[in-house]
Amino acid sequence: MSSFILNTEYLEIPVQGPAFDLSSAPRVASGPGAPTPAPSPAFTIVSKLAHWDEKASVRVKPRRVLLRDEEAEGKTFFTPELVPVSRHPLVARLGPEAVRALQVKTLYRYLDFTKRLELDAISVVAADIALGRAGPELPDVMRQDAFKLCTDEAHHAYFSDDMKRQVAEATGVAVEDSSTPRFLRRLRAIRRDLPRDQRRLALALFSVVSETLISGILCQVPKDERVVTSVREMVADHAEDEGRHSAFFSQFFGYLWPRLGNSLRAELGPLLPEFIQAFLEPDKTPIRRSLRALPLHPDEVETILAESYPPAEVAASTRQAATVTLHLFERHGVMDDPHLADAFRERGLRD
Repeated sequence: MSSFILNTEYLEIPVQGPAFDLSSAPRVASGPGAPTPAPSPAFTIVSKLAHWDEKASVRVKPRRVLLRDEEAEGKTFFTPELVPVSRHPLVARLGPEAVRALQVKTLYRYLDFTKRLELDAISVVAADIALGRAGPELPDVMRQDAFKLCTDEAHHAYFSDDMKRQVAEATGVAVEDSSTPRFLRRLRAIRRDLPRDQRRLALALFSVVSETLISGILCQVPKDERVVTSVREMVADHAEDEGRHSAFFSQFFGYLWPRLGNSLRAELGPLLPEFIQAFLEPDKTPIRRSLRALPLHPDEVETILAESYPPAEVAASTRQAATVTLHLFERHGVMDDPHLADAFRERGLRD
């Protein structure tokens, strides 16, 4: 999974640092019948993590430790509105313990999702960028930032795992076997179908998508004082880092996309809307498993899932969450190609 605490200074105000002039890089549309667009406006590569030592959570934030007495004060472990199945009447009738279990298990899934995303996808791409293996030759300032990204993402995976262990011990809510998240299953299937020489680039484009989407969790949980303090603070730490990461990957995409060439853009471009959906659509398999652990009839479980995630609402929330990402693609000419614009339209991401 879209607005989180996105500090616009990272997107709009250049930071002091080495620069690389992109004024000569043309923006060429791809695909059959694509118009020949005007060159991209000049922009400059600058460090988006120039003040990383003073701002990154791994450098300046303490370990977030659970305060065990907060639940007794009526606090929850997750924003209730972000757990629609826990608000369904068929669950509510089972009492507060059932609602609590679903909220805690949603937190577990979010922490597992974060851990797998950071270690299985973003860290891999950050390492490729840092080592100069991600597509065309990259400016050195971008490669320097990528080393910091690797550190951030490992830290996010660590504090997610640490918090999950703390919550499990404090609540006694059983940790279910972690399945591979839906986005990762889909990503692996997509990459398997690609030629070997395109798989690294596809993962880089997926990282652009995932790091620029605006997570409702990163937006809402830090501000929700109903949620226990340590969870709110941990998610806020993550959100602050992700504001810088979003700026980095936005800049990375602006550098990468014009250099892919017509053929690669035509082949990989249709994956962009697919990545958005793979990342944002609800993963019903583990949710179904959590519901089946409650005293519910299988038909009731399916009713709860269907009514908690109506397709029209899922589509609308997906599009809203992707607003920043879609604007990024528009700025860099992705939608200038009718073939690619149709791919977004077919998935409900464009009028």
